[in-house]
Amino acid sequence: MRIYYVYVMASRSRVLYVGVTNDLARRVYEHKQSLTPGFTSRYHITRLVYFEEFTDIRDAIAREKEVKGWVRTRKIHLIEQRNRTWEDLADRWFRQLPS
Repeated sequence: MRIYYVYVMASRSRVLYVGVTNDLARRVYEHKQSLTPGFTSRYHITRLVYFEEFTDIRDAIAREKEVKGWVRTRKIHLIEQRNRTWEDLADRWFRQLPS
């Protein structure tokens, strides 16, 4: 079964980006490395602060559109329900292992 993710990335100054993907680790890596020109690289949006899992792509896309349509304060409330300190949830995903 395939898993889809709706995720929220943030910059250090808390500029937000909401997206959907079927490979969260790859997509977060792309954001962290600024591999795609545009909004997220321009505003240095590199911190994963929230995500949800779905088994149906239609549900994931609907949720992404729903969250994108919210006012900023509602998005902040969503993030802080699970991640009060805005910790980068992917902080340890890409660290080098000691040799």
